[in-house]
Amino acid sequence: MFLSLPTLAWVAIAVAVTPAHIALMRWSMPTPKAKQSVSFVPLPVAVSALAFAAAKGYMVAEILYLYSAVLVMFVVMIAPVRKWVGADIAKQEDNPDIKVKAHAPSLWWIFGSGFVMLITVMAVWSAGSASL
Repeated sequence: MFLSLPTLAWVAIAVAVTPAHIALMRWSMPTPKAKQSVSFVPLPVAVSALAFAAAKGYMVAEILYLYSAVLVMFVVMIAPVRKWVGADIAKQEDNPDIKVKAHAPSLWWIFGSGFVMLITVMAVWSAGSASL
């Protein structure tokens, strides 16, 4: 059992995280085109996680943890700065010929929170793998 949870619990977590991720990311996007593009993010994340699992021989529970953590990580990175990211996306879609300069504090948040989340996910992964 990965992190003392059975595989079925990780399946339930992944099943709950997927629609929550899609809903929150769609809420964060300003245009129909952006909403549509974020709706399909779980698919490549799932394919990547499965390929990673096959290559490394990880347990299903570990991969479901990784899948769920990555989806949550995207929400943590984008949702708090959705107003500014959305404005940049809308401006770029309205004016595709110009280069839109990204909102600097949003970039700091996205990279900073992404880094912290990545370290956290890796630490939990290590703790969970070490307990096996």
